[in-house]
Amino acid sequence: MYERYLRTLLSPLGVYDLSHTSRNSGELAALGSVLDEVSELVDWVERESVVVTAEDEGLRRRESLLPYFSGATKTAGRRAALKALMNISGDSLTPAAIDESLWGCGVEAQAIELGEGKLQVRFPHVGGIPENFERIRHIVLELIPCHLEVEFYFRYQTWQECEQQAWTWATVEAAGHTWESFQKAIPGAED
Repeated sequence: MYERYLRTLLSPLGVYDLSHTSRNSGELAALGSVLDEVSELVDWVERESVVVTAEDEGLRRRESLLPYFSGATKTAGRRAALKALMNISGDSLTPAAIDESLWGCGVEAQAIELGEGKLQVRFPHVGGIPENFERIRHIVLELIPCHLEVEFYFRYQTWQECEQQAWTWATVEAAGHTWESFQKAIPGAED
């Protein structure tokens, strides 16, 4: 690529013998090859230095700097999680920004303002208390500013939802539910 560029650049001068058998041609090929390698390295550095384009090392190095990480394995998920974590600041205390930051740490939660200085954290896709709740609680309390009072809300199935889903004791038993699994069988919750 760069060899052709150098030939195109030098050709109009008419000073150099640019035939493929000349010494100048060999030097241009060698110089062009080195410039191609440098160009590839610069492209790689540029790609890995920006979160939205990083594919490997740029993501891995950023992840190693952060205290919590989502554990996403696909490139797009890792990029989104890093973007969310890097946006944490005192200026971004909206519930949506807090949700995004929590998601970046691997916590599927929803922050809801209850009033001045109060915040409720819900787990919309989880019935009951989420697995690893102590870790989640620690992350939430680390990310949310200490001047906010945090309340955790755990969701269980209501009798009204049972009626809407036409649950009967026979269907509950046929599904093999225990009392605990039945309470957590809320519509939209993950299994």
